[in-house]
Amino acid sequence: MAMNKAFTFRIKNICFDENYQPSDNTRITTNFANLARGESRQENLRNTLRMIDNRFNNLAYWDNPSGDRYSVNLEIISVEMGVDTQDDSEVFPLIEILETNIIDKKTGERIDGIAGNNFSSYVRDYDFSVLLPEHNNNKSTFSTPDDFGDLHGKLFKCFVNSDVYKENFNKPPVICISASSSKTYHRTENRHPILGVEYQQNESSSTDQYFEKMGLQVRFFMPPNSSAPLAFYFLGDLLLDYTNLELIGTISTMETFQKIYRPEIYNANSSAGKVYQPSLKNQDYSLTQIVYDRVERSQLAIKQGKFAEERFIKPYKNILEQWADNYAL
Repeated sequence: MAMNKAFTFRIKNICFDENYQPSDNTRITTNFANLARGESRQENLRNTLRMIDNRFNNLAYWDNPSGDRYSVNLEIISVEMGVDTQDDSEVFPLIEILETNIIDKKTGERIDGIAGNNFSSYVRDYDFSVLLPEHNNNKSTFSTPDDFGDLHGKLFKCFVNSDVYKENFNKPPVICISASSSKTYHRTENRHPILGVEYQQNESSSTDQYFEKMGLQVRFFMPPNSSAPLAFYFLGDLLLDYTNLELIGTISTMETFQKIYRPEIYNANSSAGKVYQPSLKNQDYSLTQIVYDRVERSQLAIKQGKFAEERFIKPYKNILEQWADNYAL
């Protein structure tokens, strides 16, 4: 579907299983791609998928006496944006997300899950790893540019409202990430049977504000038997728009990833209390048997932000600015 005469979207998908090999143009800081490299790659993938299935069956316990009725299939969705100019035509990797699909082994049914889950973007890497440090260089007080996230937000909204998205997905995306370690969360009396107990934060984070420009609002829930609340970014109504199994697919997938990536928070040996501040300095936690290089990932984000600057932001600056100025849903 054309965004305008200059832009088009295209979707590619690949199965995330124990045989997954990251493609050459996959963002290697993407969480699942990091797991699929090195000597332990296949064991990493196998253990990760087992953790997801076990957590899914733990939450989907009804009519599931042996705790093995369901299995989660994951697909990596890569969104490319074609940029056509008078002189050239180039495809740029815009967004990568995960889509869950649930296999009911009792009935043989394949149930659509939610698209979104893990969210990654070269343009976001540019905004946070290149633009923001440059903006705050030699400044005593941290701030963000007035238009911070505007372009990225409009590109995301345009994709979600495109025919390409609607042809491939039945419902709006839900992006699930870690709660912010710089904010404090207060437990409320609101409790959902699947999402668990709701928390509210003391103030919005820079990530919240960035995702808000993508048209997404946020709520924080700590699912049953979890250690900490997860942040759910969504359109519409998170509690009414999705089925229990759809929500469990997202929780089991993203909580598993967070246990691997942030064990200090999500694999902690004690659960969040009434007032909670996540901390990566927590020493009372358990490690998974999955190898993950967190330091490498932070370093690569800078490289990929510069890649976006050189291959997308600078070459198409005028086209992007003109489109963004005129863009409206």
